[in-house]
Amino acid sequence: MNLVTKTLSFGFLILFLGFGNVAAQKKSKTTKAVPLTDRQVWLNEMDKMVRPVIYNLAKDSLRIVMPKVTSIHIDNKEHRIKVQYVEVLGRVLSGIAPWLQLEGGSTEEIALRKQYREWVIAGLKNSLDSNAKDFMNYDIGGQQLVDASFVALAFIRAPWLWQNLDKKNQALMMKSIATTRKFKPAFSNWLLFSAVNESFMAKFGYDWDVMRVDYALQQMEQWYVGDGMYKDGSSYAFDYYNSYVIHPYLGTLVDVIGKKTSSYNAMFDKIRKRNERYAVIQERLINTDGTYPATGRSIVYRGAAFHHLADMAYKKLLPKQLNPEQVRCALTAVIKKTLESPTTYKNGWLTIGLYGEQPDLGDFYNNQGSPYICSNIFLPLGLPETDAFWANAPAKWSAQKIWSGEDFPNDHSVDVR
Repeated sequence: MNLVTKTLSFGFLILFLGFGNVAAQKKSKTTKAVPLTDRQVWLNEMDKMVRPVIYNLAKDSLRIVMPKVTSIHIDNKEHRIKVQYVEVLGRVLSGIAPWLQLEGGSTEEIALRKQYREWVIAGLKNSLDSNAKDFMNYDIGGQQLVDASFVALAFIRAPWLWQNLDKKNQALMMKSIATTRKFKPAFSNWLLFSAVNESFMAKFGYDWDVMRVDYALQQMEQWYVGDGMYKDGSSYAFDYYNSYVIHPYLGTLVDVIGKKTSSYNAMFDKIRKRNERYAVIQERLINTDGTYPATGRSIVYRGAAFHHLADMAYKKLLPKQLNPEQVRCALTAVIKKTLESPTTYKNGWLTIGLYGEQPDLGDFYNNQGSPYICSNIFLPLGLPETDAFWANAPAKWSAQKIWSGEDFPNDHSVDVR
């Protein structure tokens, strides 16, 4: 039995024995299986998705086990494979960070979180150890400015990670993220990657570059086009980058930089209102069956198309039009739809595609690590099971109400300039 098979066999054994399926598998001769709660469904899907990454990194075997798959449209295959390790680390950690930060829950969930915490800390140490097989160099290309920012975002979302790294590894992590300052960001949402890296420095008490933050904020303000949406650079594109990056990253700057200076108070107030409007738009994009318009680049990021909606739910910042339970049900439908295809995984690893393996949907920059940004749909797992998001009874989301013939409030654009 090879390492891949051993890892996956172990993973599926734990998955079968774990938190959600314990309840689901309990049967007697006269009773049916207890259906999974939405939270158990989310935990099952999260575990299935990220376990191969986190487990193998903890065992210093990620480079050995992780497939070296790239898009069929790749621009530089060798380089894209080199950077896929920091890429997958940041994308996975940024999605599961709130759950790692959380305390409490069912006995099974507490045990699972404890295991993941152990793996993540061990994995981070391997990634920072120049003598480890899984050592990750942040200095091999501009893409790592992007990837470092997702690592930074994970630490911002889960200070527990920082607090449980020893001083030596804290210094190594800070140095790794600071290394990416040498790379010039593209004139696009990439400006926010630089800014969030600096907000990481600011949050944890290091010197931070005010100008990198200010430039990103001022330029994004210039790129605001109205009705809660921004251009991604000099021209507008109807894609999901407002959710993949722009709104969640701006929200992070509001959270961190807003505590460091009052200089942006007026701008941050507008950003909050825009975040609310775009959350409304996002929820209405989710169809009755969990599908959504497959438009724009990076569509293989699957559920990350709703990174912003998940982030707003996690932060308990949903606008009054959106009840947390309807957002939970809508996001659950997206999770199920985007992960239900039998070709979503190959040997336990996410494939490039939106509904299963669809190679032609990939972009020139996609590698095996890229689709793991979809873990960011799991952000609300950072809310306790007693929170209204999880505890309230299921509710229809907007599309379900409208397309079942219910009367429903009309929608209008919002001008927040």
